[in-house]
Amino acid sequence: MLISEFNFELPPELIAQEPLVDRKASRMLVVDRSSQSFSDRRFAALPKFLRSGDVLVLNNTKVFPARLLGRSETGANIELFLVRETADGNWETLARPARRLHSGKRVHFGDELTAEVVNKTEDGKVFVRFECTRDFYEVLDEIGMTPLPPYIKRESSAIDSDRERYQTVFAKNRGAIAAPTAGLHFTPEVLEDIKDIGVTVAEITLHVGYGTFEPVRVDDLTQHQVSAERYAISDETAEILNGAKSEKRRIVAVGTTATRALETTLTRYDSFLAGSHSADLTITPGYKFRAIDALLTNFHLPLSSLLVLTSTFGGHELIMSAYRHAIIEEYRFYSYGDCMFVV
Repeated sequence: MLISEFNFELPPELIAQEPLVDRKASRMLVVDRSSQSFSDRRFAALPKFLRSGDVLVLNNTKVFPARLLGRSETGANIELFLVRETADGNWETLARPARRLHSGKRVHFGDELTAEVVNKTEDGKVFVRFECTRDFYEVLDEIGMTPLPPYIKRESSAIDSDRERYQTVFAKNRGAIAAPTAGLHFTPEVLEDIKDIGVTVAEITLHVGYGTFEPVRVDDLTQHQVSAERYAISDETAEILNGAKSEKRRIVAVGTTATRALETTLTRYDSFLAGSHSADLTITPGYKFRAIDALLTNFHLPLSSLLVLTSTFGGHELIMSAYRHAIIEEYRFYSYGDCMFVV
């Protein structure tokens, strides 16, 4: 299939700029693959669509304040977006404006943190080496900002009011540069309701990185490759998942990142193997899902690998029809928006 088949027009006013005060108050479009239908619900009703014996899989990664605002030696304003640590103190970043940076250039972020440009690639990535007068992560927590996606607009000088809200209530393991947004709808109360009906809640960790959101740069999806991301499955979670699979109980993935990790491990190892692994699986039309039986996910950008994954699971025509319905019904889109439950 061509990536152009995953395009749609979205009115800008449907891009959610602020989160709801009550996480569980979001809307949820339930998409039923067996009946090829969908219905409008509220996320708080999710427990009604689960059943005893299901395993609900959460991604417990924690977002860190990966956006830094500083000044170059010549006084120019520079923004660095930390993508991943390549070695101790060395980071791959996205910079704005990148044209002002070259090897050897230094950028200061207050009095305690300085970055020296090591290399800049043709595709716009800037590699830097940080120097810090005390613990790097302590300073980052103090001066870094929440790495919101570019479609959420904030004043650069505004207080970082998203730091707590752009985080799931079950976030534990620091390392993500974006939230696993399907998890943003959960509250502790909803999780308890889910457990009370006999659903087992299991956790994995996949640190959401740039690869999750990297644009699809090919027309033919058979040529597309999503960048690898590290994930970890504990012994306890592996035992829960393998037990569910052997007993033919449903595995419900919360988010595309959890989906990619689960499908990668089952495809590669033929079981859910505990440990740290690389999620290098690219899910495109024709892929046969082996790990998950249902998927909770937000509404994604057009022409994105996340929409391709969701459409591959739910069926292209059904998912694109559901998206058209969501636009007509004025669902809220993207990270702070509403969600879709594909069963």
